[in-house]
Amino acid sequence: MPADALDATFKALADPTRRAILARLALGETSVQELAKPFDMSLPAVSQHLKVLETAGLVTRGRSAQWRPCRLEPKALKEATEWLDQYRRFWEESFGKLDLYLKDIQSKETDT
Repeated sequence: MPADALDATFKALADPTRRAILARLALGETSVQELAKPFDMSLPAVSQHLKVLETAGLVTRGRSAQWRPCRLEPKALKEATEWLDQYRRFWEESFGKLDLYLKDIQSKETDT
């Protein structure tokens, strides 16, 4: 994943409102008006959040007659998850080694 795409994804995910919008869209596509209902903000403000999510590739907006559905696009989240998984594996290995080291120390202490 290019760094600028990854930056856009994490920038979009940094805001709790945008994360809540993504959580709602994970349940299925819906309109901007429906997305705006739980928030104490104007429709243009919600649209601004959607624009950030769209720029990051996390959301798409369609058009079906008068209805303009928003839907989750999981590809960008998948790419960010894969990037994070590298570090998760590193930390799991490191903690595994630390665990073995601590067990070794404890067994030496009980042997003395």
